[in-house]
This record gives sequence, C-alpha cells and structure tokens, in this order.
Amino acid sequence: MQLGALIRRLENENDASQAMNALGDVVLFARVTEMGERHDETPGAYLAGAARRFTNGGSDEDWLALMTAIERADDPARAVIGKVLYWALDKDSEASAPEGCGCSSGTGVCHEHG
Repeated sequence: MQLGALIRRLENENDASQAMNALGDVVLFARVTEMGERHDETPGAYLAGAARRFTNGGSDEDWLALMTAIERADDPARAVIGKVLYWALDKDSEASAPEGCGCSSGTGVCHEHG
C-alpha cells in the first residue's frame, strides 16, 4: 500500500480504530487512550486526527523521520502508525503542559501534570 493511501485510510475513524487494535502495542494504546480522553476522543478518533494533523503540520524533519522509519521497518504500515501517534502525543503533551513546565522536553511524558 502506498503511503498516501495508508494515511487516507488512517484519517477514517473506523479504519484507524481497526489499525489501533491490530497494532498490539498496549503501552502506546494506553497513552493514546489517555490523551484521547483529554480531547473526548476514542483511540480510533485520536489516531484519525493525528494522521490529519501530521499530514497538515508535520515538518520536513518529521516527514524525513517517517520515510526513514518506513525504509527500515519490517512492517511499514506499523511504522507509519507508530510515528504518527508518537508525533501527535508529543505535540499534545507539549500543548497541555503548563507554561514554564520542563516536562515537555520531547519525551511526551510529564510526571507532574499528567
């Protein structure tokens, strides 16, 4: 499947939900579920939104990292889903951290603010 077709499918909430279930990464699923709840979204809706946001807001460096991950992956579709989700989780974690908080250091993990 071509990258454009995969991203278009991920932008559909039903397809994104199936992809999340097939991913099999319980830690990532838990993070997506938690962040989705903050935005009143199911995991599938969060992934669909993440795919749309990545398509429209990913930097050249983000796209290069995605292409590199695809090239190195045994399962390119899984690599795309993971990159898109981690990108969105990092962006959303940075946006939700209070001003002056040092927790948005690119890890996407804040032990003080959730």
